[in-house]
Amino acid sequence: MTDARWTEVDDDLGAACRHFGRAADLFDEGGFDLDGLAGYKQDMALQHAMQSAHTSLENALVRILEILNEERPTGERWHADLVRRASRPLMTPGRSRPPILTPDVAGDVEETRRFRHRATHNYDDFDPTRAVPSIDAARRLATSLKPSIAAFRTTIDPPPAPLPVA
Repeated sequence: MTDARWTEVDDDLGAACRHFGRAADLFDEGGFDLDGLAGYKQDMALQHAMQSAHTSLENALVRILEILNEERPTGERWHADLVRRASRPLMTPGRSRPPILTPDVAGDVEETRRFRHRATHNYDDFDPTRAVPSIDAARRLATSLKPSIAAFRTTIDPPPAPLPVA
């Protein structure tokens, strides 16, 4: 089942990991309490980095569903439904697959989804002191996301056997 579309999945995962890591760096840098433009830049940069990271991750998950010929979730709650779908095995007549995300990774993805939802709907009420669980999740996802998806891919699409040496 080797599929060239995994290239775009890998690109999206790379972007997600980069943005999650940079969001953690921005959080560590601080400066959210600075007056004027400096504090505003820190708030907005962190929120945008987290939003970009989670959006890139969602793009990767949607692409994986397309590769698997699964319908993507629809409706008002599709973002939450996508994480739930990717977190559990699919067992339908004639089709099954293991979970795309491990339980630990799925928990971190859900945490960053909640952060993005709050940031998208409450820019003006951003409180960095309440972001610690989301930043901790981002730190873990920056390093765990790609290996987790690679393990899933290997499970559903094992690499070809090496060619015999003549």
